[in-house]
Amino acid sequence: MTALAHRRLAPSALDAAVARSSSQLLSPFARRNRALTMRVTDAGQEQPIELPAGAVAMLMEILESMAAGRVVTIVPENAELTTVEAAGVLNVSRPFVIKLLDEKKIPFRKVGKHRRIRMDDVMAFKAAIDSERQSVLDQLAAEAQVQDLGYPR
Repeated sequence: MTALAHRRLAPSALDAAVARSSSQLLSPFARRNRALTMRVTDAGQEQPIELPAGAVAMLMEILESMAAGRVVTIVPENAELTTVEAAGVLNVSRPFVIKLLDEKKIPFRKVGKHRRIRMDDVMAFKAAIDSERQSVLDQLAAEAQVQDLGYPR
């Protein structure tokens, strides 16, 4: 993933504050869902930059994540990850990822002795387990309401 992605440490408090401010200023323009021309000024030099609508939306997501103090990693969807990188994306251990691969829960291919997992397969698996978790939480909340455990309806 190193050659395919840019990863930083968690943003500093100053970076988070700048990201929050920038996000608030950019937000009205990003909602229009169209290309945006920005002027970049540095050392007295000014340069217009044209950003496609998709890049503006992605920039908003990056700024919002940074403002919340989260680390941002950008990986192309067609990238292939190692088991270590997939474990990082899923926030699980490498042995757990290998178990998922052996159980054929996530497709992969072998390059020599090494397993390679497509990023979109990792994200599809993540979406599926997130959806399953949400479904279980919804069911638990519904049961708590039926049993009148103090949760509002």
